[in-house]
Parts: sequence; structure tokens; C-alpha cells
Amino acid sequence: MPAITVDNPLELPKIPALDATAVLRRVRSITTAPRGLEGEGFPVRRAFAGVDLGAIDPFIHMDQMGEVDYGPGEPKGTPWHPHRGFETVTYMMEGTFLHQDSIGGGGMIENGATQWMTAGAGILHIERPPDALIDSGGLFHGIQLWVNLPARMKMTPPRYQDIGATQVSLLTNETGEAIIRVIAGDLAGHPGPGVTHTPITLLHVTLLPGGRVVLPWRPDFNALTYVLAGRGTVGPDAHEISDGQLAVHVDGDGLVLSAHETQDSRTEAFEVLVLGGEPIGEPVAAYGPFVMNTKAELQQAFEDFQAGRLGQIPASHI
Repeated sequence: MPAITVDNPLELPKIPALDATAVLRRVRSITTAPRGLEGEGFPVRRAFAGVDLGAIDPFIHMDQMGEVDYGPGEPKGTPWHPHRGFETVTYMMEGTFLHQDSIGGGGMIENGATQWMTAGAGILHIERPPDALIDSGGLFHGIQLWVNLPARMKMTPPRYQDIGATQVSLLTNETGEAIIRVIAGDLAGHPGPGVTHTPITLLHVTLLPGGRVVLPWRPDFNALTYVLAGRGTVGPDAHEISDGQLAVHVDGDGLVLSAHETQDSRTEAFEVLVLGGEPIGEPVAAYGPFVMNTKAELQQAFEDFQAGRLGQIPASHI
């Protein structure tokens, strides 16, 4: 999993140990993401399936894309499609995706890079494998996360952020058993490069076999841990968790993760996406590519899309 890493984690800044009075967040639930197909037919796991929206607020949806090793001619993407009312976060750990949108944003997402697209008032975009990858085939593994926007920001102007792999903040714990990539938000005073309208923290943690890490966590944020690969435990009660499973945590000051001594043959470590944010606490009306607050706003979004008010496919692409 070639997300950004280092040879010697002990050279990285270390997260502080929690105070003795700190409360570690227990596990409320563990669910297993069902498999499905997205876009033109690439495989995904629906990470939040079966979880109440109130437990994941301010997040709406998350797909683990792959992990799949394509043969020549097999890689697939999405056609042009609209969004309104939220932000999409595409984090690629293996393989390559090309992004292009109707406001001029675009570029290559690969090997630990992230593209953050604020749909806001409306945008069209496309994500597809480059021609070279279609010709050769190869590994494909990433995440797409949908972050909700509060009502007052639903119609904010769209924007695009290209976050290179080397821009993320890299941290470790006292033992050097963990590599913690801060993609957005803040962990113990170390900010990530992603600029978010909704306050969140997004981390990718790699934990060596047998390792344990305790992450400080804002008490006003909710907390989710999703296993990308490997096996381990979460929470002070050491609940078993493995790839494709999501843990929802209750309130507290920190999160604890532990990796099993033995991992499977596909991974050398316990790979976990850790995310949380400040709940928005507003009604959610979501359908297809739109996330609004009311059914009337959803209907307006569809009408605006059909009338071309959410943007136009660039002539250069046509």
C-alpha cells in the first residue's frame, strides 16, 4: 500500500501521551461493508451501509474503491455527473485516477494523493483511469468520502484542492510503531493540508504487527475507524476488527488501535482510516448525486442540473 511513508518513523514528530484521566472511546457498533459496483462498474465496499446517519454526521457516504488488480483493458471510472450540497474527498493509495471538473479543476490522483472537491452550489466532474493504466492494467485502491455542508453553505461557490502525497503531515507514536498521515483537520496540534468547510479530522494510520497506538481526539467530534487492510482491535475493550469493517465510537478523549501480531499475506500492517467531525445536526435529504436539507431543495437541484445551471462539460473534453 504505497501511500506516503518513511524508512524510520522515529524521526517523525510524536503525538503526546494522553493524560491519566483521559477517557478512551468505547465501541458503539461494528458493521461490515457490503460489496457493490460504482460508476462504469468498478468494485467498491459501502463503508457506511447500515449505519444511522446521526452516528456518522457530518459524513454522508464512503466507498472503499478496490482493492483490485486489473488486467489490461479492465480499469473503469465514472462518466460525467453532477453534485451539489457537499464535498467529495478522493484519496488514492494505489493506482491512478484522473479528475476533471466543470470549474477547471483536475489532475492525477495517485500513491497517497488526495483531491478535495467542494461541490457547493453545483459542479460536474468525471473520474477515470488514464489511458496508460487502461492499456496495462494494475492495482487500484482508494477511498471516496462525502462530507456534508451545513445549510448556510450548501450554495457556496465550488472549489477544488489538489493535495499531493508529500503535503500530508506525518506523525508517529512514542514507540515508532505507527505512521499517522494527517490528511485534513488537526491531530495534537499538527494540521493536515486539506481545507474543510465543515470541521473534521481525516487520518490514515499504518500500525506495525503487534503495535498499539492511542490517538488524542477532540471531545466535540464523533469518531469512526474503518479498516482498509489487516486485522486488529479497536477500543479499550479490544473489539476484533478486520478489513472492510467500520467501528463507530462513543464519546471520549482518545482512540486506541492495536494490530494483531500476525497479518494476512496481502498486507504487512494494520491499515486504518480514522475520521470524525463536528456534527451538523440538520435534516438530510439525499438522493443520487445531491445532498440537501429538504425534498424541495433536491427537486430544485435536479431542475438546475437539467437546465445546465450546475456547469457544463468543458469543450476540450468533448
